[in-house]
Amino acid sequence: MPATRHLPTPEAEDLVALTREIAGKELAPRVDDAERTGTFPREVFTTLGRAGLLSLPYPEEYGGGAQPYEVYLQALEEIGAAWASVGVGVSVHALSCFPLFRYGTDEQRAAWLPDMLSGERLGAYCLSEAHAGSDPAAMRARAVKDGDSYVLNGAKAWTTHGGKADFYTVMARTSDDGARGISCFHVPAGTPGLEFDRPEDKMGLMGSTTATVRLEDARIPAGNLIGQEGQGLSIALAGLDAGRLGIAAVATGLAQRALDTAVAYAKEREAFGKAIIDHQGLAFVLADMAAAVESARATYLAAARLKDAGRPYGREASIAKLVATDNAMKVTTDGVQVLGGAGYTRDFPAERYMREAKVMQIFEGTNQIQRLVISRHLSR
Repeated sequence: MPATRHLPTPEAEDLVALTREIAGKELAPRVDDAERTGTFPREVFTTLGRAGLLSLPYPEEYGGGAQPYEVYLQALEEIGAAWASVGVGVSVHALSCFPLFRYGTDEQRAAWLPDMLSGERLGAYCLSEAHAGSDPAAMRARAVKDGDSYVLNGAKAWTTHGGKADFYTVMARTSDDGARGISCFHVPAGTPGLEFDRPEDKMGLMGSTTATVRLEDARIPAGNLIGQEGQGLSIALAGLDAGRLGIAAVATGLAQRALDTAVAYAKEREAFGKAIIDHQGLAFVLADMAAAVESARATYLAAARLKDAGRPYGREASIAKLVATDNAMKVTTDGVQVLGGAGYTRDFPAERYMREAKVMQIFEGTNQIQRLVISRHLSR
């Protein structure tokens, strides 16, 4: 059943309804086959972009929808409920656009942002390295100024859309001054020296390509620096707060779909002469699943409303990411339990939901890192 939503305007209600309709028509019929075969659905992002669903929180001057984040996230939840890989991809694309939008020059935004938001150009976000995941300040990828160019060398791990994106937002070291020595760059696909490893063979999210990006004397114009030299880590961390809300919304959508699947099965499956949903032991499991979904949704919306009001929301973003992804793991695991033996087979999507939920506790900052962020806020 569709989530019960309270949206701020009739226009917002129409946008979320449109998202649900597009997700039902364009995503849902394709998800099972694509996840089974590991097919990356590039054209889906163009469809979403042309419908205005990649640009909801951005200003109209760049082709955006000028919607508050609480609306964008609820639309993103609908996408995640239909296809988690695409929901994650939309969130990562938004994260890839954020540095340019917030820190780019007027000329950079005018040149690049419209095609990004329309879905014509899909983005990837290159922050993590094999030895620098939870500690991005330890990164080693380097950018050296050479005349009117920068030359980039290094490897960026766990890159969503690696090898499939049209541009890469890359964090690389421009000096040895620790956290203050990192800068942000716009690297177009097709740049000589930009190479990709074989995609990772993952547990879930098979429709989302993840690969290591390698930079081997990759030369880009000096004008592709976003912000100032040394500003890269602060840009990255600012973007991650919003990115964590995106993952919280996708995780909530995934949990909602797992709940819906379990409820539908429990209404049809009979045991001891009645539908299993009418047995209290199982009905209480479903009730706990519903409570977890609703609490996750309320938590990410509370953080989004702080963001929309221009107030600090970093702690609340970490809480939302922690709660929503932990809850998604619990809900999807319980969903398998409700279906019993059938839930453990690939004849039903319940097992896929559980595999997809697991990584959401890991990326955009592990949930252990979220607890660290939250506890540091409490200690201030």
